[in-house]
Amino acid sequence: MSLKFGTSGLRGLSIDLNGPPAAIYATAFARYLLSSGQAKPGDPILLGRDFRDSSPSISAICAGALSRAGLTVLDCGTVPTPALALYGLEKGAAGLMITGSHIPADRNGIKFYRPDGEIDKADEQAIGAEAAKVRASPVDATPGSAEDHSQQAIDLFLARNATILPAGALHGLKVGVYQHSTVARDLFVDILSRYGADVVPLGRSETFIPVDTEAVSPATIDLLKAWTAQHGLDAIVSADGDGDRPLVSDETGQPLRGDLIGLIAAQFVGAAVAVTPVTSNSGLERQPGISILRTRVGSPFVIDGMMQAIRQGQTGVAGFEANGGTLTATDFTLKGTVFKALPTRDSFLPALAVLSRAAHAGKTLSALAATYALPVALSDRIENFPLETSGALMAYLRAGGDNLAQFLEPIGTPDSVSDIDGLRVTLTDGRVIHFRPSGNAPEMRCYVEAETAEQAEALLEQGLERIRAFARQQG
Repeated sequence: MSLKFGTSGLRGLSIDLNGPPAAIYATAFARYLLSSGQAKPGDPILLGRDFRDSSPSISAICAGALSRAGLTVLDCGTVPTPALALYGLEKGAAGLMITGSHIPADRNGIKFYRPDGEIDKADEQAIGAEAAKVRASPVDATPGSAEDHSQQAIDLFLARNATILPAGALHGLKVGVYQHSTVARDLFVDILSRYGADVVPLGRSETFIPVDTEAVSPATIDLLKAWTAQHGLDAIVSADGDGDRPLVSDETGQPLRGDLIGLIAAQFVGAAVAVTPVTSNSGLERQPGISILRTRVGSPFVIDGMMQAIRQGQTGVAGFEANGGTLTATDFTLKGTVFKALPTRDSFLPALAVLSRAAHAGKTLSALAATYALPVALSDRIENFPLETSGALMAYLRAGGDNLAQFLEPIGTPDSVSDIDGLRVTLTDGRVIHFRPSGNAPEMRCYVEAETAEQAEALLEQGLERIRAFARQQG
């Protein structure tokens, strides 16, 4: 079975989740909440989903299992994950989001939320242990139903986003919304219009389209470039399948790096500390007025880093991932109003922050991005890369300095190595290359940094080719 916990919840092939396994994990989560005192019989539990073909069925199976476990299921429908999380915090209720986020349409997953926010790695282990107990007996996977709370969740999220910018803050901007199959598609149109932007909906699809905001595909970039030219757009905004990772392109259709989007969002709210994974741009530490703390990849690690910063007495703590998803661990004040902490990835805050910063400065998005003078950073992935092969590659590279030097010989000479998550190598000429298996899909990722776009593109292609060459040798 393909199901396993990764950097963001349980993931696997849809056929492996859609059926008794969905009931097993929903039951396990309910039992964990009840046994740990985080819920009591009859308490509400939220359920949301994305637009994948398998999501309604998996959601219904989870609803039945949760009800039989003694909880009261509230159906929040197809809402962005940050909206589900916000509603859960408001009601003091746990939740499940049925989503595979950005991964291919034949896969799906479940994100779990405690009443106080995202589960952590210890929770994952406890849920897995409960799942093993549930699996030992016959499992009832009969679908169930639930009371519709989708409008309440949407209204609360709209109210939150209405506090971010002044009225009319985006007046004069013409912004496209690449709607594809993200659950954020209609809310983005609504919220941007409320702030005065001239909004152009684009590319709506009734078939699920996986959009990875950290490694935007060439085909997607071609679409963005064509749309900006055709409609004379100042920007295009979008998100991944469950709406917690932003995609923002400039006036040429070129996507902005997610870590830059996250940095702008952290500065926008006035964060003193920003927690971000090791895969984010190394130039972040050179930005004035904000302290950067590094973690492993995945929101549980970013959240843990933010909580550690708070325990150490830090105030104004935010976080972001290299995909742009932005988290707030403390309350901030925007427009004289308290903007409450939402310690889960959100695509709306960072998208609005970038657009408003550009509008306020009277700059195009490309000009705004250039003012940060970050190293050119690129990333890509090799899909359908066997987990056994990626594991063998990482074991080989970690086995000794000679192996790493030999592997990188066609590219450059290692100067320093970070092993926080994958292997991040700084070469003697200052270029950076980072090899890391995906935490939730059979993919091998490569991240690079260089002084110029040409150098970064060449380094990325060299890195991917070294990965492919190793796979060929493995046979």
